[in-house]
Amino acid sequence: MKISTKGRYALRMLVDLAEHQNEGFIPLKEVSTRQGISKKYLEQIILIFNKTDMLRVNRGAQGGYMLARTPDKYTVGEILRLTEGSLAPVECAEQNPIECERCGICATYPVWKGLNKVVNDYLDSITLQDIVDQHRDINIDSYVI
Repeated sequence: MKISTKGRYALRMLVDLAEHQNEGFIPLKEVSTRQGISKKYLEQIILIFNKTDMLRVNRGAQGGYMLARTPDKYTVGEILRLTEGSLAPVECAEQNPIECERCGICATYPVWKGLNKVVNDYLDSITLQDIVDQHRDINIDSYVI
């Protein structure tokens, strides 16, 4: 499994919105500048989120985006599954019921199923708030003179 730039940038965008949640609606241009991601690419990513209830949008001169929920209600797994699709390492690990004719005799199936569970459990255990808190702690400890 390899996370694409779309998934990585979507996560960075949502973390940025979480870090600035007390500032109201944030223009995409500001996120673009802070994150070093082209505004055009962020606009493509926003299209994915416009079909969900994850963001609130305010159009017009004072427009922008903000999280629809508190940052502790978004998991990395949820975000990556939305942008990447399945996070399964192999196709059969995500199927229910399993369509592979070899499943009953496949010696490697438990490996892939276990890896799928570990990856999803791990990513579902991390929230945007966890990332914001960790990032804040790192920046508090770095002194620049």
